[in-house]
Amino acid sequence: MSVQRVATRYAKSLIDLAQEYGKLDKILEDVESFNKVCENRDFWLMLKSPIVNTDKKEKVFDKLFSGKYDELTMAFLNILLKKSREPLLADIGKAFIVQHKKLKHISSVKLTTATKLGDAAVEDIHKKLVESNVTDDNVELQTAINPDLIGGFVVEFEDKLYDASVAHKLALLKKEFKDNLYISKIIAS
Repeated sequence: MSVQRVATRYAKSLIDLAQEYGKLDKILEDVESFNKVCENRDFWLMLKSPIVNTDKKEKVFDKLFSGKYDELTMAFLNILLKKSREPLLADIGKAFIVQHKKLKHISSVKLTTATKLGDAAVEDIHKKLVESNVTDDNVELQTAINPDLIGGFVVEFEDKLYDASVAHKLALLKKEFKDNLYISKIIAS
């Protein structure tokens, strides 16, 4: 079974438990915190390492998370440690966030522009995304700057990409001129 499929199943189990106990928001906080910790290379390597035994990993988890995380989160982590599934924890955390967003009807959208946009422009784009039928009810908008775009913008969400950048339009024009035999002969002359 693929890592993604296993991670998705464990994440679904945790979401179901969190909903059953009415602790979805608290568990989400714990998972987001855990995902941040997994960004630490040493911690991530420790999770993946077959050399570090389960007892040591349990002690590390206890020191780092006990008292800070909900009992349900700690029980979930301990079960995964006992089943030797700790190498999957980072993937499970990511899958949990994705499933939580689907559950709460949240679309994550990345907007990349050539220069920094003003607050009014970002708010206007956010409003248009919310009103559109292509996103969920709630839109989580993340902005980025890429001067290579020259102008315009790129919007990415789910598996969709809308590229309205000047760089993209120039590349299309270049390809069109390259593919046009008549123009190619004139330029070659």
